[in-house]
Amino acid sequence: MSPEERFSLIKENLQEVLNPDLIKNILVEGKNPRVYWVPAIKIAQLLAADCEVTVLIADLHAVLDSLKSTMEVVQYRAKYYQFMVTAMLQAVGVSTEKLRFVLGSSYQTGKDYCMDVYRLSTLVSEHDARKSAAEIVKQSANAPLSGLLYPILQVLDEQYLDVDVQFGGMDQRKLFAASTEWHPRLGYRKRAHLLNPIVPGLSGGKMSSSEADSKIDFLEPEESIRKKIRKAQAAPRETENNGLLAFVKYVLIPAAGLKEGNPGFRVSRDRDGLEPLVYTSIEPMLEDYKNDILTPQLLKPAVADAIVNLTAPIREAYAKSPEWQEITSKAYPPPEPPKPKKEKKQKQKTTTLPLQQKAPDNPETSGETANGATQ
Repeated sequence: MSPEERFSLIKENLQEVLNPDLIKNILVEGKNPRVYWVPAIKIAQLLAADCEVTVLIADLHAVLDSLKSTMEVVQYRAKYYQFMVTAMLQAVGVSTEKLRFVLGSSYQTGKDYCMDVYRLSTLVSEHDARKSAAEIVKQSANAPLSGLLYPILQVLDEQYLDVDVQFGGMDQRKLFAASTEWHPRLGYRKRAHLLNPIVPGLSGGKMSSSEADSKIDFLEPEESIRKKIRKAQAAPRETENNGLLAFVKYVLIPAAGLKEGNPGFRVSRDRDGLEPLVYTSIEPMLEDYKNDILTPQLLKPAVADAIVNLTAPIREAYAKSPEWQEITSKAYPPPEPPKPKKEKKQKQKTTTLPLQQKAPDNPETSGETANGATQ
């Protein structure tokens, strides 16, 4: 591809590019931009554009996040991610030759990195640190100190991973702007930044890892995929906040372009005796949806079929890999069953007969034995 074609693929479906000339200059020189951390399909597009992609697995950060996980579990999760990302890229026919995975702990405890953390901490005010992380770190009146360190650590990651570009969502824009300002203070070069739009989930709001119905997992069983798509929010004629249309735009059309050479999304209309609708870009699809030519009843089964077909090779690779299965069980062990509650000892209650009521004189005629047990 020409430098222009490579840059077009790099910025496809992005919301914004900060310092794009830094990327263009690298492409014009015939070199490969080194990019840090991207979502799954964007990894594939960047690799297809001959970028060198680094996936940072922030194991140390994960352990320090309220100490929710042990280092042992996080190490297994790092291996799990490598299996998953590699299988995803193979599913769309992209080479992983220029892909590398880096553990944060491999350099974040080093002498030089720690010294730079101290140096940058003296050059950045509390106000600027808090402002840069406002959209990605929970703000509270008595927040942990780690919230102020977070942007400093992420900015330094760019230098120590030796990358030209960092990728993130629009919620990280302030942090990326801070990176452009802070790096020169340490004598380091500026980086470019690729910003992805905030993509709605299947339930209509922001996609969330904590909300199962808002997303599709790569190893999700076929029936579960179809069930989630049937339940997905998709009001007729409404294109805003429509998770299904967003999924087609950001995942299915680009994936088809990488796998088959031509981007496209097919919607069957066999039940109506009509020719299928075929889209190679999202714009005509949105117009048809607004005009009710493409209805939710047509869209949902088409999306479900496409996702099932896209993820089938990943599920197959998982089923054939005992090592991946074992790592998954260790990376995400089932939750321990709750401990049974101790039963409170109940005091035995004694009953007495009313004073005016006498016990029966003859047990045999009363239906009771001599020891009081009912026959």
